[in-house]
Amino acid sequence: MKPLPQDFDLAFRSADEIQAVQERLLAAHLRQCRRAPFYRKTLAGVAKPSLRRFPLEALRDLPLTTKADLEARNDDFLAVPPEAVRDIVQSSGTTGRPTRVMYTARDLERLAYNEAVCFRGCGMGPGDRVLLTCTLDRCFVAGYAYHLGAQAVGACTIRSGLNLAEGHAAVIALQSPTFVVGVPGFLRKLGKHLHDLGRPPQGIRGLICIGEPLRDAELRPTALSQDLERLWGAPAYSTYSSSEIVTSFCECVARCGGHAAPDLGIVEIVDADGHVLPPGQAGEVVVTPLGVEGMPLVRFRTGDVGYLAAEPCACGRQTPRLSPILGRRAQMLKIRGTTFYPATAFEVLNDVPEIGEYYLQVETTGGEDQASVHLSLSPDRPETRRKIEDRLLARLRVRVQLCVEPEDDVRRQVYVAHSRKPIRFIDRRGTSSAKA
Repeated sequence: MKPLPQDFDLAFRSADEIQAVQERLLAAHLRQCRRAPFYRKTLAGVAKPSLRRFPLEALRDLPLTTKADLEARNDDFLAVPPEAVRDIVQSSGTTGRPTRVMYTARDLERLAYNEAVCFRGCGMGPGDRVLLTCTLDRCFVAGYAYHLGAQAVGACTIRSGLNLAEGHAAVIALQSPTFVVGVPGFLRKLGKHLHDLGRPPQGIRGLICIGEPLRDAELRPTALSQDLERLWGAPAYSTYSSSEIVTSFCECVARCGGHAAPDLGIVEIVDADGHVLPPGQAGEVVVTPLGVEGMPLVRFRTGDVGYLAAEPCACGRQTPRLSPILGRRAQMLKIRGTTFYPATAFEVLNDVPEIGEYYLQVETTGGEDQASVHLSLSPDRPETRRKIEDRLLARLRVRVQLCVEPEDDVRRQVYVAHSRKPIRFIDRRGTSSAKA
């Protein structure tokens, strides 16, 4: 196996240099894709063995790959012999059936490099101690990826994993981490817990946040982001990825959108018909991950909605940045003629410190879709309820029912045994229910 090329400075070079590298890597990627039964026919005319560069502008002419394709023909995406597989992860199944993603030894090396690029952009390096509050088991790739990436930059990992705030507090007191990786909502609770103990965080240089955005649609810090930085006394960086694309979009020190390493992935934004949109316009995020050996994908539709910011970044990187995820395409709601994504409601709820846990539920009543927000409040005051209702109305432009319930009841809906992620959206329309 040839060593994996690693170029930490590529993103700082000229656009022409970056394009030349990407076109060479894209040609090699398409040749590897042809080894998979799924792509053998569709790429027969473009991924010839003699191909050395594939024009970036021609990428949009290739077919899109969907999650439904992966679900229906999962094993046909494998481009190596089964004995070459070294690790198997399983997607979370947020909006459909979970799928397997298989990694070779080279893919794991690429995974480490991918996260190392992200962590270096956040200032992490040798001598840092990284507390991982996300799981490394249950066929989940994120915790394992962060573990590999932190070690690749010379840092020491503290694999606390999924734990109660009390358990993490004890680990922090003993191990003195300098970086913490976790879900923003939980890190806010952990930060408050440390302050309540009279042991506010000390020596933290950064928070790497996964699963929930820290910026609004205009790239401004959300109240959740501001709370985190106040509680921890450190900058909070947002990152986005998925099991399938194996390519991360992580904020740099400028904290205004996620960078991807240009030698690891090409990102497009498409409309509902699959047409590529220009920078600044929101649509579905489509990623072609470069350099993947085991299960390479071409133009994978993530189902997530965002946009590209093309203006120069203060950090000096010359690549476009991915916005926060604005919602999931399949979860867009239309309530009494008004459309919105659940993520917009979540952003409002995250800004209210009195809210403990919450979820949004949609169901059909009398032939019409109805949305309701279920949450716990402490303290529960009439003026707080009115504040939440007014803020939701202002952002969603439609009134939704507010249901205040005991926190244990809400938690039973949000944290369920079969899901690795908190379930904040419950869809009960029709005869079946879907959760995400």
